[in-house]
Amino acid sequence: MGLASFWAMSTNREIVRIIREYAELLKLEEGSPQAFRVRAYDKAADALGELIEPAADMTSGELQKLDGVGRATAGKIREYVDTGSIAKLDDLRRKYPPAFVELTRIPGLGPKTVVLLRDKLNVNNVEDLKEALAAEQIRELPGLGAKSEEKIAKAIDRLGLHGKDRRTPIIRVLPIAQEVVAALEAVPGVKRVEYAGSLRHFADTIGDLDVLVAASRAQSVMEAFVSLPIVAEVEVRGDTKTTALTAEGLQIDVRVVAPGEFGAALLYFTGSKAHNIELRQLAINRGWTLNEYALADGESGEPVAARTENAIYKALGLKYIPPELREGVGEVVAATSRDLPKLVEVEDIKGDLHVHSTWSGDGRSSLDDMVATAAGRGLEYIAITEHGEDLTINGLSREQIREEGLELARLREEFPDLTILQGSELNIGADGTVDYDDEFLAGLDWCVASVHSHFDLSQADQTERVIRAIFNPAVNVIGHLTGRKIGIRPGIEVDIDAVFDACAEAGTSLEINSHLHRLDVPADWLRRARDRDDVTFVISTDSHHVTQFDNIKWGVHNSRRGWVQKKNVANTWPKEKFLKWIKER
Repeated sequence: MGLASFWAMSTNREIVRIIREYAELLKLEEGSPQAFRVRAYDKAADALGELIEPAADMTSGELQKLDGVGRATAGKIREYVDTGSIAKLDDLRRKYPPAFVELTRIPGLGPKTVVLLRDKLNVNNVEDLKEALAAEQIRELPGLGAKSEEKIAKAIDRLGLHGKDRRTPIIRVLPIAQEVVAALEAVPGVKRVEYAGSLRHFADTIGDLDVLVAASRAQSVMEAFVSLPIVAEVEVRGDTKTTALTAEGLQIDVRVVAPGEFGAALLYFTGSKAHNIELRQLAINRGWTLNEYALADGESGEPVAARTENAIYKALGLKYIPPELREGVGEVVAATSRDLPKLVEVEDIKGDLHVHSTWSGDGRSSLDDMVATAAGRGLEYIAITEHGEDLTINGLSREQIREEGLELARLREEFPDLTILQGSELNIGADGTVDYDDEFLAGLDWCVASVHSHFDLSQADQTERVIRAIFNPAVNVIGHLTGRKIGIRPGIEVDIDAVFDACAEAGTSLEINSHLHRLDVPADWLRRARDRDDVTFVISTDSHHVTQFDNIKWGVHNSRRGWVQKKNVANTWPKEKFLKWIKER
């Protein structure tokens, strides 16, 4: 791939990924995630992520005019665009390989601590850390102890960090998958490209990234793939399959199949294994075989169906099963009896009920822009939910909420077709209480209550605090229930069935948070409510910038993976029904 092609590949998404990686490795170099240079590069990545114009076409001076992009950052961006690499980043990658960086995902292990572990105990990866824990060596290090060992061991288990079987959070994998798919779609002769595997059925974390390409000639596809900036090392290069690694250690497998076999291959490589086993048994029962090439007659070998997934499901007597449901948890039986759930589509969402603006300390778009964007997307209703006052840095005082109310009154006149609710994202305290007094809360239209602190309480205490918030008459919905950040923070443990029971009794809904960091409530918990019609959900974006309204699609995917039915998602309801529901509650 020549320089011109490389320039075409230097998209904003790619540059943002590089700058974020640089910031992450700088945390180790500087010894703190709050170091000035680290925060500067993180802020620059935010600015670039919100940029519409191609950053690769901007001069250093033009880049420095962006909010958050300084001279040093602009220089790094130009170095990457002009040369395809950043010398300092390459040095940091050698010094801090992916398996070592993974240690920083464990709560309690900051940059200084993981470097100390490496220097004193030769801990270079999760497996080394497990051995040090088993030998009770960590408690001997300064600032750590037996209690620290216990917490670290528990976090490793809850985060699913298992050494060689390491999995990468979806927020890191999805942009890479989109980048690879977009690049390979542009290769002449390519008919179709899809990512498959666990990413396609929207798992929280991903092992390897599988990309499937329908093309008559594989050579040009493989040449384009190995030339991508994302590829750091090619492990295996073959005629129909190539395996490569990113700088962060993510394995990408690209397979090229004949266009007529694409449906069978996509079905096979999407999985899950349990789902595929059930399908193969159905095929065997009919005297057929099913593999990555085709659904075929067992004797003659003649294809029965292969070009599309839908044709294969139909031949097997099944209704089409969406990728998110293919987990081997009853979807094949449901498809046989035509009893699959009626799932939510992005187009079904009528309102967004968790939205911040610059009135919140961490918001990055103005209130006017957030409301105008919501109206432009065709939403019927929106809830502005700035942080409550107990979140010291970002929360709003009572007076600020009153002031924002005046702005909302103006915006209601400007956008008469959009119902604008004034609310708050309240903080659930350790005892289950929330911000503000009852009289003040009664003046708000819609309140989200979320856990932002006290993550180390017992399951019983966490359940009790959440249930107390559920029964607070001012609380309409519990936001991001566990408070998890996938691959970074495990989130609280609660008795989810008790939470469902409380929500059903109180009429309080549960939020399905759409941010890829969260996807909270987790899908496996959502499935526990799949036979309940007495629990109501809302799918919200928790937007802090106008671009984040697009995240709604991720919340929809997560709801689908959790078998949540459209009828149980309140913000799929028309405005009149939704507003009546709020009033009746």
